[in-house]
Amino acid sequence: MEQYEKKGYLNSEFRLFHLTDQETKEVDYHYHDFDKITIFIRGKVNYMIEGRSYDLKPYDIVLVKQGDIHRLTVDNSCPYERIIVYISPNFMNAYQTDNYDLSYCFQKAAKEHSNVLRIPSFEKSSLFRSISQLEHSFTDGGYASELYRQVMFLEFMIHLNRAVRKNRLEYIDTDNCNEKVLAILDYVGEHLCENLSIDLIADQFYISKYYMMRLFKQETGYTLGQYISQKRLLLAKELLSTGTPGTQVCYDCGFKDYSTFSRAYKQLFGVTPSGRTCP
Repeated sequence: MEQYEKKGYLNSEFRLFHLTDQETKEVDYHYHDFDKITIFIRGKVNYMIEGRSYDLKPYDIVLVKQGDIHRLTVDNSCPYERIIVYISPNFMNAYQTDNYDLSYCFQKAAKEHSNVLRIPSFEKSSLFRSISQLEHSFTDGGYASELYRQVMFLEFMIHLNRAVRKNRLEYIDTDNCNEKVLAILDYVGEHLCENLSIDLIADQFYISKYYMMRLFKQETGYTLGQYISQKRLLLAKELLSTGTPGTQVCYDCGFKDYSTFSRAYKQLFGVTPSGRTCP
């Protein structure tokens, strides 16, 4: 079975990059086991995230949750500049209290079915000023410059979540995406741990299963069965990391028998559900 590739490795709880590329290689569908925020600065870029397509504008903010399957297409006729932040779940958890939660912007994105935020008015936006300060922090070579960039990022996250809570940002609509495929993606996400046979999904949407599979592949780049299996395995990995027993995880994630689950898990992650390295 074709698998999506994991890209990017996070050995610390937080990494921040400011990158400019004149020639960007095409990136195929992949996922991360950490959250990622991209602040797009300039270029001609299209992001495809979980079947939704976005043509970016300067200072758009792209939110990609761990496990989200995505790719980007870059027009190399002009430089591609962006700030990228890799964030471990532990980092976000450290900034959750009864009074605030810096992951709120990701939660709202899931509700809005959109991964891209747009600033409607730069001139009056404290968030835009915060992004500018974060961008300029990369040229700061003074004392504790790395810590200073982290402080600037936290300030950005505070302004971002304030703007989201007060509806001062726009979660933008997708570009030229098939509404039927988006509905199927949403349905799969809501019923991931239940019976999700191809026949059942086709019946749910009153369409031929062969047409549905062809349309899904055409619009997203991956097969429906492959997508369901991979999302279940990513969920399984997350549940196993919390200490949930492997047998329970197997059935909680919609697999019908443990041997099938174990083989698929080993093929994707290179270890057994119990954590043993495969030969």
